[in-house]
Amino acid sequence: MQIFMALLAGLIFGIGLIISGMANPAKVIGFLDLGGKWDPSLAFVMGGAICVGLIAFSAAAKRSKTLLGEPLRLPQAKQIDKRLVFGGLAFGVGWGLAGYCPGPALASLVIGHSKTVIFVTAMVLGMAIFELLETYMRKPQVQTK
Repeated sequence: MQIFMALLAGLIFGIGLIISGMANPAKVIGFLDLGGKWDPSLAFVMGGAICVGLIAFSAAAKRSKTLLGEPLRLPQAKQIDKRLVFGGLAFGVGWGLAGYCPGPALASLVIGHSKTVIFVTAMVLGMAIFELLETYMRKPQVQTK
């Protein structure tokens, strides 16, 4: 049942991204082009998403289990650190250059444009490199004398 609900939620999310224009790089770049021909329509999409998120997280904070009965695990981090800031900057630069962020890029794979495939491939490679570096950095370094 959990896999079915995850599939259903992902399908609804992907359809919403496509209908809203978030999966269209030209529309996203138009939204990010504050100094040129700015397209503010995605601000309404983001505003709607924030409202839905606030309501959902407020309701979830009062629960200990998901609707399917699993333990509810909400994010615990409260501090803004260097990794968050630099990660956000890298995300923003990538979003501005390509016109994609991860969710819309995955939803756009069904269209099959080469730019989307290249973006998702680079995204997956970047995540793999990050994981390798994280694993390497967490390993205790053996010192030789």
